[in-house]
Amino acid sequence: MKKFFQFEELGTNFRTEFIAGLTTFLAMAYILVVNPITLALVGVEELPEGVTRIDQGAVFTATAIAAAVGSLIMGVLARYPIALAPGMGLNAFFSFTVMLQFAIPWQEALAGVLVSGLIFIVLTVTGLREKIINAIPSNLKLAVGAGIGLFIAFIGFQNAGIITGDPNTLVALGDLTQPATLLAIFGLVISVILMSLNIKGGIFYGIVITTIGGIIVGLIDAPSAVVSTPPSVAPTFGAAIENLPSVLVSGEMWIVILTFLFVDFFDTAGTLVAVATQAGIIKENKLPRAGRALFADSAATVVGSVVGTSTTTSYIESTAGVAAGGRSGFTSVVTAGFFLLSLLFSPLLSVVTAEVTAPALIIVGVLMCSSLKNIDWDQFEIAVPAFLTVIAMPLTYSIATGIAIGFIFYPLTMVLKGRGKEIHPIMYFLFIVFLAYFIFLI
Repeated sequence: MKKFFQFEELGTNFRTEFIAGLTTFLAMAYILVVNPITLALVGVEELPEGVTRIDQGAVFTATAIAAAVGSLIMGVLARYPIALAPGMGLNAFFSFTVMLQFAIPWQEALAGVLVSGLIFIVLTVTGLREKIINAIPSNLKLAVGAGIGLFIAFIGFQNAGIITGDPNTLVALGDLTQPATLLAIFGLVISVILMSLNIKGGIFYGIVITTIGGIIVGLIDAPSAVVSTPPSVAPTFGAAIENLPSVLVSGEMWIVILTFLFVDFFDTAGTLVAVATQAGIIKENKLPRAGRALFADSAATVVGSVVGTSTTTSYIESTAGVAAGGRSGFTSVVTAGFFLLSLLFSPLLSVVTAEVTAPALIIVGVLMCSSLKNIDWDQFEIAVPAFLTVIAMPLTYSIATGIAIGFIFYPLTMVLKGRGKEIHPIMYFLFIVFLAYFIFLI
């Protein structure tokens, strides 16, 4: 094992890698709670006609399986200390745009994730994935990440009851005296304190402390058990495969698939570069075994969609494990093991409410918005599409719409500024695609 994972060459050992893997797991374990609540639309009272709630227990199990499979492939095949799990932002798009806005049933949405995963594999194996990533301007990549962060934070404020609907101003400050809202505010304060103190796994611990607080004051029921058999994935297993025919003939679903592809494109690429840089893996400005790393999240997305969860992607929280000394793929293998172990503790996680996970969404939004600082705001032709991408996502309640608006305005402003030659042909193609999206599908 030491030879396979190159412990000596990387200056690491079994104990260090184990601690790093545990650290990474604790940093991203919140997804086991947040993902089922997000995909099951917990807190949403009315669903569009024909849309039903996905089974929350099945999603919990699917989340753990997808994270374990993705992390294991990344650790063994690519040998990187990078863990994977269903992505934040992508799960919000799945629930609040695809299901709520487009009124697409979760079964068809999972089929869309499956198609995107299969396309990912083809693009990765052929090398086209890297070329497409390079064709998208860095400023738009940064804007998409920040926009998703604002969107996720907005959902968190809603789930907490801090922001509510208003017939006159669309949104307004909620009733901060409501017990559930006060619990969410308490959770936000605790999470901010933990993160400010650089506590590894601060988001996860914030959820735990808030849940315990809710149980103490009687807002949350105590768990009926500590350990139990994992919830069955039978309610969701195979639904993606069964609904493939209806997805392949739907123009609206192809826009959804394109968005799944786009967001995961840059989420994974950015995470790989960030974590690899921190771990000192990048050599001569190149990422060794990049194809294998990209294949890991593609394969995990396919597996995750079949068992019943949204797109699986690399997690920036892997930097916590690297900071703890993780350098080899064994770090990811350890993280995968803990995700499998977590399947036994579903009773503890089943009592967590939307108000409890709301602070986690807000904190993740803060972290994702950090990319705003790297956008070239002093160039108006770039600032306009970047700003519209960022602001449109929370205001239209749609990640897809924000991407579409930004990708339409970017070629326009660049051409008007006389910089049309700087635009890659792929961007002109996407301009036409998203223009057609607004004309024919909205």
